[in-house]
Formats: sequence, C-alpha cells, structure tokens
Amino acid sequence: MALEDVHERNQQHRTHRAGWLRAAVLGANDGLVSTASLMVGVAAAGKTDFLVTAGIAGITAGAMSMAVGEYVSVRSQNDVEASDRLLEIEHLAADPEGELQELQHIYIERGLTPALALQVALEMHRKDPLEAHLRDELGQHLHTKARPIQAAVASAIAFTTGGLIPFAGAFAPTVGAQFWSIVLFTLGGLLITGIVSARLAGSRILSPTLRVMLGGSLGMLITAGIGKIANISGL
Repeated sequence: MALEDVHERNQQHRTHRAGWLRAAVLGANDGLVSTASLMVGVAAAGKTDFLVTAGIAGITAGAMSMAVGEYVSVRSQNDVEASDRLLEIEHLAADPEGELQELQHIYIERGLTPALALQVALEMHRKDPLEAHLRDELGQHLHTKARPIQAAVASAIAFTTGGLIPFAGAFAPTVGAQFWSIVLFTLGGLLITGIVSARLAGSRILSPTLRVMLGGSLGMLITAGIGKIANISGL
C-alpha cells in the first residue's frame, strides 16, 4: 500500500476531531436546551413581556460561560500534559535504561515477544525516546492534543447557533403560539444536532439522536413545570 493511501485512510478516522467535536456538540446541545428551557419557563410563568430579553440574556451569558468553561477545562488538560512531558524528560535523563525496559514491557503487554519488544523499544529510543514514551506510555498524540482556544471558540459559536433556534419561537404572534413555537423549534434543532453529531462522530444516527432529543425534552418539561408553579403562586 502506498504512503498516500495510508495517509488517506488515516484521514477517514474521526479521532483528529476530538479537539473540537466534543466542545461543539456540547455547546450546540446546551445552547438549545438551556435557552429553550429558560424561555419556556418564562412563558409558562406568564412573563411573556420579558421573553425576548430573557432569550438574548440567556444566549449571551451561556455562550460566554461555555467558552470560558471550555477554555479553563481544556487548558488544565494542557497543563497536565506539559507536566507529564517535563517529568518524562527527567526520567529519561536520570534512568534511560529503566525507561527502555519500561517501554519494552509496554510492547510485551501489547502482544510482542520480549526479544521483539526490546528491538522495537531500542529503535524508538534511537529515533525519539521522548516522543515514544509520551505516545506509548502516556497516550499523548498530536492529533488528539487538547486545544483550549479552538474548544472555547467552537463551544461559544455552537452555543449561540443552538440558542438562536428556540429564540426564533419568541416572535410568534400570540402567547400560546410563542410557547409551542419554542418547543417545536427546539425539538427540530435537537433532531438536527443529534444527526449532525452522530455523522461527525461516525456512529449510528438513531441512538444518539434519541438521547439528545429525550434529554432536551426532559429539560424543557421540568422548567415549564417550575414556571407554571411560579405563575400559579404569583411569584
């Protein structure tokens, strides 16, 4: 098989999307559910005069919260990876023979004979021992490396996009139409989110889509119930 064919096959895998796919899917789903739940709760409480304001505030605050949260979370992962890298450099400098044996043991556990595992470990150490240990011992790969800025931007954009879908329902002409428009718009958005995320991840469509729609529906139902109770109580 030619090198170009191998590269093309590798590109068909979804692992290289891990740095931004999770943040984007989470952001879109959270934008849909949190914005829809907020607006459905406000509508159920009879506070329709504040529906559009509540939607704008919810989308803005949620997008900023998701972006900051993703950045801090992923940046922390970067810090852990950097710390492990420095520690591995120290180990290689202090005990290269021990690190070689450790790498050999890893390859033995993966099914190689001790002699072949030692040969492979020696070749890895000749080429780039640090890279070999980061990859095979610690599981650090360039294509799955955490990218905080990319994750933060993807999350904020996805949240805003998701939040605008239920927000569109607030412009229905009547109070009752507003409520059901938000619900229907949201269900449609959840359906699209579930299908797109399943396609991007390369998984089957039905199960992830149902999971996304049921979770979002439950969130709206609970918030609508709380809003209705607040309306009845005169809060």
